[in-house]
Amino acid sequence: MGTVEYIQHHLTNNHIGEGFWTFNLDTIVVSFLLGALIVFVAARLGRQLESGTPGGFQNFVESILDFVSTNVRDAFPGHNPIIAPLALTIFLWVWLMNFMDLIPVDLLPYLYQLVTGDPHAHLKVVPTTDLNTTLAMAFTVFALILYYNIKIKGVVGFIKMFLFHPFGKFFIPVNVVMTLIEEVSKPLSLALRLFGNMFAGELVFLLIALIGGTLAVGAAALFWAPLQAVLDLGWLIFHLLVITLQAFIFMVLTIVYLGMAHEDDAEMGH
Repeated sequence: MGTVEYIQHHLTNNHIGEGFWTFNLDTIVVSFLLGALIVFVAARLGRQLESGTPGGFQNFVESILDFVSTNVRDAFPGHNPIIAPLALTIFLWVWLMNFMDLIPVDLLPYLYQLVTGDPHAHLKVVPTTDLNTTLAMAFTVFALILYYNIKIKGVVGFIKMFLFHPFGKFFIPVNVVMTLIEEVSKPLSLALRLFGNMFAGELVFLLIALIGGTLAVGAAALFWAPLQAVLDLGWLIFHLLVITLQAFIFMVLTIVYLGMAHEDDAEMGH
């Protein structure tokens, strides 16, 4: 398998259907399993909570809860009982999906090929490198933004936001265009930032894998193997910060955007 074929193979989803009705099965299954893992661990921990001297894992989970709660208090005005659970779910789920990028790029696809008996079977195990995943999450958040905009401001207040924000009643056409761009940019910024960073990170892992694999065989592979190991370890350590930062940014922007949706006309200066 050549260099181009190797990269294309790893960047192709295991899918069914064609065109608009294409379903990326690996993205769906991995995302579901990671979500189920969060629910399972949370339910198990909830049945084993200790109030006196909690164990190390409970302390770790409580530190994450405190971290998310602090960010919600700092970035979200007022109180909404779903914001903190939503922020926590986004942070954990996105982080776990990102974490799949730290698994050796050839390991799970190779195991999948052994199980299926198909040496050409595709398996793309990082859901956040699939634009469908990041767009789906972003548009779900956007739907909540629209819902709370209308709920808090009312239909009239929501329309006024487009007509009179940000330049006042004498610039209505400009206001409509500017506000429309501002609103549409919210889901796009959420989706494309996460997808772009994770896709680029996956490409780097693939390029490092090529150093000791497709591009080198025999004695040459032995020569390049130590360099590959060093590069892999260095990028893995750096990428661990990237996947955490991207999960944090997605969570914080969600809180901020929903906080903006909770502002009424008076707070917006209308």
